[in-house]
Amino acid sequence: MDEARQVNPGTGPPSPSASPPSASTALRRPRDYFQALRADLWTVAADPLPPLSRPRLLRWLPHLLVCAAALALAFAGTDEIRNSYHLASGLSTVLGFLQGGAVVLALRRPVPAWWLSLAVTAVSAEAARIAQDGVKYGVSVLPSPSPMSSIRPPWPWTSQGIMACALVLFLLALRVPVRASIGVLALTALVTYFLQGVQGAMSYSPTGLLAVLVLATVVLVGAALRGRREARTQLVEQASLTAEERARRTVLEERSRIARELHDVVAHHMSVISIQAQVAPHLVENPSEELRENLAGIRQNALEALTELRRVLGVLRSEDPQDPYGIGSGTGDAPDSPQPTLARLDALVENTRAAGLTVLTEISGDARPLPPGVELSAYRIIQEALSNALRHAPGSTVRVELTHFPRGVQVRVINSRPQQPVPPSPGAGHGLLGMRERAAMLGGTLVTSETSCGGYTVAAFLPRSRDQGPATGDDLPHPTGPRD
Repeated sequence: MDEARQVNPGTGPPSPSASPPSASTALRRPRDYFQALRADLWTVAADPLPPLSRPRLLRWLPHLLVCAAALALAFAGTDEIRNSYHLASGLSTVLGFLQGGAVVLALRRPVPAWWLSLAVTAVSAEAARIAQDGVKYGVSVLPSPSPMSSIRPPWPWTSQGIMACALVLFLLALRVPVRASIGVLALTALVTYFLQGVQGAMSYSPTGLLAVLVLATVVLVGAALRGRREARTQLVEQASLTAEERARRTVLEERSRIARELHDVVAHHMSVISIQAQVAPHLVENPSEELRENLAGIRQNALEALTELRRVLGVLRSEDPQDPYGIGSGTGDAPDSPQPTLARLDALVENTRAAGLTVLTEISGDARPLPPGVELSAYRIIQEALSNALRHAPGSTVRVELTHFPRGVQVRVINSRPQQPVPPSPGAGHGLLGMRERAAMLGGTLVTSETSCGGYTVAAFLPRSRDQGPATGDDLPHPTGPRD
């Protein structure tokens, strides 16, 4: 129906005022149905039967089993056709091996294989009916089975023919749309009805109904397995897309947060520049007019840059989610408060201890002034690592190490094995992505790993300047476990 509507988009239910359909329109509709049927039963494409993905040693096992079954059906079908229908040995051999060849062909071309299997069945049934009528053209001169015989051979489907066609239809239903499988089954039932119901043969046991029931069951099972496989594939793809989208959204959220914090830092420095440019003329005795103009220009440019910065990045300022662990996010209910630095590390540690963790701090090296962005990122990495320890390692002991180097600062947060049951995580589970974004933004490195005692380590090195490049030698973080 879908293809018929695409071919003739103008056709549809006539309106009450429309004139009766013409003869050409009435003839066009059956032609559309036949075109759709031809597309399903002849031109439909199907991929070859893929091998198993694992185990690798048995990946071609289904193909070998199908080929072995086809060979067995070929020999068995030859004997059954020759003994049951009393056909010539050459014709029986050809028909039997064509039926087995259809099974092998179904591995790559299931629709032509079905045509071949159905044609072999029809030819075998017609040859048996001709042999029953005593026609000697192309058949054996052996007598036909007696109508009075107590055991009558099956017709029009032999037992081997039913098994071969069932295997072909199963391979077909696994790889073609359901509509094509239904069309194949319908045409098979129609040919069976024509052979048994219209032509008929008195000396044989009818097997048409049994064959149709078996083939319908096989098609139903194959279509169900195909639908289940497609559903699982779509579920895996959807899960992969969901995970990628969640990770991408987390990265974007962290970048927005970084942009807001940088906006606060840059805005502060631009304000200082503007104030210093305004105050500078009053600190010089008899300043020249050129100096006044230059300082006024500096102040004006700083104010304009500050205005544009607030206009572009101010839209990113929003109230962050409440901190479920109470260790302080730096924004929360006061988004306009100054951004935290390492000077507030003691307050962060005290809040974490109040939340139920044992936190030890160790600061080494000669403390040197750090750029505001480096201090802010170091504080946020420690904050996120402590939050993860609260979330994933309740009751553990956490050691915060802050080491100052001439080229930058190294941060290490190490927690021991959790001493309490881990509750379900309320977060998105992508805090590490945010920490890596901060380290990469500054040209630093971040390493995370599990420790030998069941804990976890977060180690980062943040250079003073991005031009210094990645850390090397002693500046690199070494995520080793705590010494118990």
